[in-house]
Amino acid sequence: MEKKRILSGMRPTGKLHLGNLHGALSNWVNLQNKYEYEGFYFVADWHALTSDYKDTSRIGENTIDMVIDWLSAGLDPEKSTLFVQSEVVEHAELHLILSMITPLAWLERNPTYKEMKTELSDRDLSTAGFLGYPVLQAA
Repeated sequence: MEKKRILSGMRPTGKLHLGNLHGALSNWVNLQNKYEYEGFYFVADWHALTSDYKDTSRIGENTIDMVIDWLSAGLDPEKSTLFVQSEVVEHAELHLILSMITPLAWLERNPTYKEMKTELSDRDLSTAGFLGYPVLQAA
């Protein structure tokens, strides 16, 4: 039987909280311990740049802290693959290719794009990176 693959990530934009633990990490740990799942969990540092591009000084430190928290919560590198998004060059290449064929109208109609613009109204989100967030997710 082929294992089901799970790919999920978190943006390193600050300290983790109980919502991260209960909303994602505890599920990731449970799934890694089931034989039928193969997990790939990544620090979404490029995703963090889409809304926090003005001050990137803490992304490196937040990345290290995040992975330490993941390990403390029970993610096991012997059972799951943990990686930093920006360390996978092919991710950037695929994002570029998909960006070349994705119509702008599709991105502008995205409900998540509209919600995030409202939620993060204190930031300038009028960038191609923020508009293309779904393309980065697809890559």
